[in-house]
Amino acid sequence: MIREMPEWEKPREKLLREGREVLSNSEILALIIRTGTKERSALQIADELISFDKSGLRFLTECTPEELKSISGLGDAKVCELLAAVELGKRIATMPPPKNDIIKNSDDIAKLFMEKMRYLKKEHFVCLMVNAKGEIIEEYQVSVGDLNSSTTHPREVFIKAVRRSAGSVAFVHNHPSGDPYPSQADIETTKRLVEAGKLLGIPVLDHIIIGDGVFFSLKAQGLM
Repeated sequence: MIREMPEWEKPREKLLREGREVLSNSEILALIIRTGTKERSALQIADELISFDKSGLRFLTECTPEELKSISGLGDAKVCELLAAVELGKRIATMPPPKNDIIKNSDDIAKLFMEKMRYLKKEHFVCLMVNAKGEIIEEYQVSVGDLNSSTTHPREVFIKAVRRSAGSVAFVHNHPSGDPYPSQADIETTKRLVEAGKLLGIPVLDHIIIGDGVFFSLKAQGLM
């Protein structure tokens, strides 16, 4: 049991003494779970939770309350606390940037969208509008589904950028497979949109494809 552990090994004391970064995934979950049962500690319940599904911690991003309650020691209250903590983490990760955030390179774009797009089950195509100073004006979702000529028609992609007098745009979409390597359709769509941007006087900075923790820049690879 946690209460029987040495003081320097207890998760709460360790966090206060050394910082949250030193805690293992099990220790963080144990702090949220708080108490165990007569048979198992919060740490043991946390260990089972992590090994419950082959996806590990990622399971928490899409699990149901019923699935969590199938783990001994997790009742309604603890399940709600776990799911609320996960949702809070999601919302923090996907909070819109301050208006004065400046896009300097492909890494900046990827960091902005990685956590909000890496777990999506369908392809989402997003346009990021930037002013002449490189400051973010707005981001908006153009389409959901595989990229093709109907879902990414230049008219739909650039209509808001024209209205907002964007200095330039960047495109971002995700690959649910986790592999960010572009398909031929991705490349052809990008080239078509780049040409449309030239005609409108709105240059395309880059097209970033988000995978599972990795990304692909079509500009960096000379594909646009």
